[in-house]
Amino acid sequence: MIDRRALLRLAAGAGTASLVAACDWVGEKVFFSKNRLAPEYPIAQRTARVPSYFISRMMPMLENPRAWRLQVGGLVREPQSLSLDQLQAMPHTSYTVKHHCVEGWSAIVTWHGVPVSRVAERCGMLPQARYVRFDSFDSGYSNGWDLASAMHPQTILAYGMNDNPLPATHGAPLRLYSPTKLGYKMTKYLVSLTFTVERPGGYWEDQGYPWFAGV
Repeated sequence: MIDRRALLRLAAGAGTASLVAACDWVGEKVFFSKNRLAPEYPIAQRTARVPSYFISRMMPMLENPRAWRLQVGGLVREPQSLSLDQLQAMPHTSYTVKHHCVEGWSAIVTWHGVPVSRVAERCGMLPQARYVRFDSFDSGYSNGWDLASAMHPQTILAYGMNDNPLPATHGAPLRLYSPTKLGYKMTKYLVSLTFTVERPGGYWEDQGYPWFAGV
C-alpha cells in the first residue's frame, strides 16, 4: 500500500507545494468561474489503468456499510441523513473528465453522482452559508471549499466510476469530485458535509497546501 500522506509530504519538501501554491493563486484570482466547465472527453479516451492509492496506510473500512449515511447540516433549514439509495434517486449526472493529481499524474475517468447543488436545494441551504466542510471517515480527513466551487455544476458527490459502483480504493461508498480542483481536495469516504459562514481548514490545507487548489 502507498501512504499517500507521507508521499505528499516528500513532494512538498521537493518544492511541489510551492509550485501548486503559485497555480492556486492564479486559479483563484483569475481563472475560476462558476460558468466555466472543465472539458469532457469521449469514453474511448478513458485511461486504461487509473492509479489506485490509499489516503492512509490501511484502506478505511466501514464497520457496517448498510448503516452508512451522509449527514448534511450546518446552515440549513432541514438537516438530512441520506442513504446511498436516496442519493442515487436524486437528479444525477455523469461526465468523462481529466483528473489532476498534485503528485504529477493525470487520468481520464468517468464519474457518476449527484451535484452538491442538488443536496443544497434538498436541505434548504441558508443564505448566510459561504463555505462547505466535507468530512471523511478516514482518520479525520477533511476539506473546506468555498461555496461557489461547491455549487459549480461539475462538483458532485460521486457514487460511481467508469460505469461501475465506486470502488473502495477510490473512496466508496461516496466521494467528492470536481474536475476544477486538484485531487487532494476530493474528499473520499464521505460521511458529512456542513454549510458554514467561516472558512473551514482541511487535512492538507492546515499543513500549508493551497486552500483553493483550482486547475
